[in-house]
Amino acid sequence: MKNFSTVGTRLVLAALFSGWTAASAAPLKCEFRADAPDQHLVVKGDTLWDISGKFLERPWCWPTVWGMNREEIANPHWIYPGQIIWFDRAAGRLRLGNRIEASGEGGAGNLRLKPQLRTEGLGKDAVMSIPAGVIEPFLTQPLIIENDELAGAPRVVATQDGHVFLGKDDKAYVRGDLKGGSSFQVFRPGSPLKDPVTKAVIGYEAFYLGTLKLQAEAQPGSGSDVHTFLVASAKEEMGKGDQLRAIPPMPMQNYVPHPPEQKVGARVVAIYGGVTHAGQNQVVSINRGKLDGLDIGSVLQLYHAGKTVSDATAAKSWMGMREQQVKLPDEEVGSLFIFRVFKHISYGLIMQVSAPVEVGDVAKSPE
Repeated sequence: MKNFSTVGTRLVLAALFSGWTAASAAPLKCEFRADAPDQHLVVKGDTLWDISGKFLERPWCWPTVWGMNREEIANPHWIYPGQIIWFDRAAGRLRLGNRIEASGEGGAGNLRLKPQLRTEGLGKDAVMSIPAGVIEPFLTQPLIIENDELAGAPRVVATQDGHVFLGKDDKAYVRGDLKGGSSFQVFRPGSPLKDPVTKAVIGYEAFYLGTLKLQAEAQPGSGSDVHTFLVASAKEEMGKGDQLRAIPPMPMQNYVPHPPEQKVGARVVAIYGGVTHAGQNQVVSINRGKLDGLDIGSVLQLYHAGKTVSDATAAKSWMGMREQQVKLPDEEVGSLFIFRVFKHISYGLIMQVSAPVEVGDVAKSPE
């Protein structure tokens, strides 16, 4: 299993802890762990998902047991090392408090908590909801190219001095509609991604090659529709036929964990890196996207798809004496946190796993 950095984007506590009620989904039962502690002192390196896992059977349920109403979370608040999460067992809620000095009241050995929210220095040193360092490379690079993007993308048609490949500061000549953009990522379409069920191509893997910066746009009436670019950065060699995509703004996401607004049933299409099995903190793509009701922060449960087997114990069919075929139940193996959504495909981070995840595994709405 891989190790990843957890240094990354600072995320808003209020968004994570806001209550979430899907209009079309039945209420989900969030259970506290039998061994849940009375409190947890937040330390540097914690993630909100990991902290919630100390208290809850399903860590993503935290928003429903935090106990803050929508008025209280209207303004963003953060959680910091040194603060305390404590379990209000009587109310079935989690509370946020600060450690304060013990007084004679109740004895010197007793810890008194003052429930409050820190409002100064918002964001600085706040803990993250998920290990953001793992997913940062996936937020802006073109990992998935859908069919409509592929057809309309500008492309490199020639290179400086006829070079086979381009490097930093080389010139690239590009045709296509720039749509007012000046900074672009360069990608090369890779293997088609097929829906594991329908076998239809739903997109293509994209090999990220680097970035180009517009030097001179093609001028109307000049007799040429070719734009001149300079290579701003080169991760891999790029050349004729490679395609361009506008650099998107770096997103600042709140990553609110919640069930999808509508019931979703998906399959794992691919595991990033071309490996056959994935573990915790690895990224997979699934065959459902925003058109299927997924958005950023949706949480799905992962299952090994139950196999279809012959039931040798059942009475044989009178037609050819064939054995009955039965499907075994799907076996739950983990949770998937959706962090980037395309039309028909989404990327998710495996947050918990009890067995390796494979291509074709099921990802569906929590039950």
